[in-house]
Amino acid sequence: MSGLFSGMSGIIVGTFGQPDILYVPRVGGARRIPGVFREAPTEAIDQDGHPVLIVAPTWRVQRHLVPEIAKGDRVEPGNGKIYAVLDHDPSGSPAEDAFLICKLERIFD
Repeated sequence: MSGLFSGMSGIIVGTFGQPDILYVPRVGGARRIPGVFREAPTEAIDQDGHPVLIVAPTWRVQRHLVPEIAKGDRVEPGNGKIYAVLDHDPSGSPAEDAFLICKLERIFD
């Protein structure tokens, strides 16, 4: 079944994503990574296939691009705001290139 979904997250990021989201891990160097940032509540599918509403800002990113992602890492989506990663979960997709859904909180420095 995962073959049906293979490559889809790359197509989605290429179509709807931002190519220049700055990811700043707590350990390692900052880098720009494509992803889909949403500040408004969004619906997602959990690992068990159930729809859930996420009211925190989110960043959807291909998991292989951020294998070291951890709580407290920073994300700068280009809107003049800085966010910290609160939590991250794989999407409900079985594909190898599936998204991670990162829940974020705004940081006021």
